[in-house]
Amino acid sequence: MNIFETQYTAANAFDRLLHIMNDLRAQCPWDKKQTLETLRHLTIEETYELSDAILEGDMQEVKKELGDLMLHLAFYAKIGSETNDFNMTDVANGICEKLINRHPHIYSDAVAETEEQVKQNWEQIKLKEGNKSVLSGVPKSLPALIKASRIQEKARGVGFDWDKKEDVWLKVEEELAEFKAEFNTVANEAVDKEKAEAEFGDLLFSLINYARFIDINPEDALEKTNKKFIKRFQYLEAKAIEKGKLLQDMSLAEMDVFWNEAKRV
Repeated sequence: MNIFETQYTAANAFDRLLHIMNDLRAQCPWDKKQTLETLRHLTIEETYELSDAILEGDMQEVKKELGDLMLHLAFYAKIGSETNDFNMTDVANGICEKLINRHPHIYSDAVAETEEQVKQNWEQIKLKEGNKSVLSGVPKSLPALIKASRIQEKARGVGFDWDKKEDVWLKVEEELAEFKAEFNTVANEAVDKEKAEAEFGDLLFSLINYARFIDINPEDALEKTNKKFIKRFQYLEAKAIEKGKLLQDMSLAEMDVFWNEAKRV
């Protein structure tokens, strides 16, 4: 194969990537040293870069980051082939078989006419495949906010869920009241931080649950707020420099003037 040719079908383009991966693994000092463990944190970083590109709506960056992730998939498969544990063909066929098995409404005679029915079928099939718990598929290392969403979605898949969003909101208010109660202490009585933390966790979990009911992704919502804060704060920093001042020397009232300006920009 001529790896310098670029006019290919999707299958040929992927084969080109695999050939390049073979070359790199055999000849490049850096690539030869990598293991599953050394690549792991780089893959996580690439995934977050893809997430950033998606949130920014930058399709060219999305394309680039997808390529970076595809490289990582090829890298892992190459390492697996060297230890005779698996290769790219095994990986690709494995996901094909999984998708066929878990979509019986497409490839068999099961019925699923709604998204919710598809999710319920998916979780039931996973249990039949040997998963001991519906929640066993939630990665332990997921960030807590995303993990809470996935836990709730999977529980819903087997019918463990609230009936109405109004009931969920009542739960939010209940958890908020319990959290606030931890700070209604008598004079000189210290707050029990462990209990307060537990109540705060319950409050966050219930808010994430409510977000699910109103079709808001809490991770996306918080990240957009993060980006908004960063933009406004950097505007504040720039204005302080224009005035020849340091933020730490400015009063909160002075900073609020620039902060309110940033909201209008």
